[in-house]
Amino acid sequence: MRQAMIISNPSSGKEEAQQYVSQVQEILESQQYEVMVNETAGEGDATNYCLSACKDGCDLVISIGGDGTLHETINGMMDQEHRPRLGVVPLGTVNDFARALNISLDPEEAIRQLGSEQIHKVDLGKINDRLFANVVAAGSLAEALFSVSSEEKSKLGSFAYLKEGLKDLMNTPAKPLTIEYDGQFWEGESPLFLAALTNSVGGFEKLSPEAAVDDGLIHCFVIRSMNVFNTVTLGTSLLFGNLMNHKDVDYFTAKEVHVRSTEAIHTNVDGEEGPSLPIQISVLPRHIDVIVPEEV
Repeated sequence: MRQAMIISNPSSGKEEAQQYVSQVQEILESQQYEVMVNETAGEGDATNYCLSACKDGCDLVISIGGDGTLHETINGMMDQEHRPRLGVVPLGTVNDFARALNISLDPEEAIRQLGSEQIHKVDLGKINDRLFANVVAAGSLAEALFSVSSEEKSKLGSFAYLKEGLKDLMNTPAKPLTIEYDGQFWEGESPLFLAALTNSVGGFEKLSPEAAVDDGLIHCFVIRSMNVFNTVTLGTSLLFGNLMNHKDVDYFTAKEVHVRSTEAIHTNVDGEEGPSLPIQISVLPRHIDVIVPEEV
């Protein structure tokens, strides 16, 4: 019998995760899986559970939770010879990974989609010694992102990020950045550097419209300046998928990126606090198999 592991964050989705676990278990058992259920209780639990699933030769891992739970889950697959297929039931505030793969943001529909036979090979990113599924941000906005409270995220969703980010950027000067990528070089001052694997960042599905989950590229944006005069145009460009063409934005794609600064700068990785600069980012092309909805 095939083996499946459910990794559930009981605090996700306004603490509604538990009610979905039995539904997932039922659909997996109908597909002849033997199912093990694990609930996270603290940082690193999802990673350890997924690592066990890899070592035990598990066929499928289901992540029930937000982008943070997913981030931890995929890190259990790092450097493993056997990597189970991944299913996602999104319960978080933003759910960028699910958005990029057209997985329903309605948990019950996402659970039904787990019955799909459609598999998509998806890129993962690596930042220093960690994997990431979606985005790395460095600079003022990155620091603002992990300062947003869980309560604000629940109330405002992606608008919590936008509100906090714009407020912070308007009041924080740009910082020196040195970026090396695929043999090229960028140096200057910037309030924000973004490295995205998918088209959806912070719930804005058009930030990087050219990005595909399997294109083997990191899509990078460097905002050169942000002030009271260009905030509106930057926001408009973000909403309409034209950020890469804004006059105050440098855009490039790469397979490997090194970012450093002479000042202390924090990062945000998949919506959670990440390492401080310097960082090394690379892409692992088509690294995991993800269950996606059947094509219509």
